[in-house]
Amino acid sequence: MKLSTLLLALSICVPLSALGQHNHGPQTPYAGMQNRAVKSLSDDDIKELRRGGGWGLALAAELNGIAGPAHLLELKDQIPLTDDQVAKTQALLNDMRKAAIPTGERLIAAETALETAFAKGAINEASLRGLLAESESARTELRFIHLSQHFKTVQYLKPEQIKRYNILRGYAEDPCKNIPVGHNPEMYRRHMGCD
Repeated sequence: MKLSTLLLALSICVPLSALGQHNHGPQTPYAGMQNRAVKSLSDDDIKELRRGGGWGLALAAELNGIAGPAHLLELKDQIPLTDDQVAKTQALLNDMRKAAIPTGERLIAAETALETAFAKGAINEASLRGLLAESESARTELRFIHLSQHFKTVQYLKPEQIKRYNILRGYAEDPCKNIPVGHNPEMYRRHMGCD
């Protein structure tokens, strides 16, 4: 009789649908990242680093109106740039990529070493500081490479070209009317609070 009373109490308190469910705990924003080749870098991050892309490292310049070589070349006809300016910009981009690609590889290697140390449980305060120093050194050098090419463009651009660049990139005037090339219009408008 005690067992039947207990079962009756359970059936009243716990819906049958809940008995078949397994609670795996709350999902975190990191769920799935454990399967990455390098846990701290997405596949897109690695691709961007390996191609010498900006990876958002030059936002301090870009969002303050200092044009970068890659975007200048994308917009060369709309700004417009002279042939000489295109040649100078292309040289800056080539120099940037030449330096950024090996430095990006250095950052990937540093993040891989950090991850490996944690995976093996072979970490202590001194080794952690060393691993972080290498990673941050690579990241700092990478930022320098990208930012330094931005401030070099101002040396040969005219003020009206810089203004045009900022309008085309959506940083000047009404950003809702000037969606930058390559941006998803819906996402950009939502991000900028246009609607």
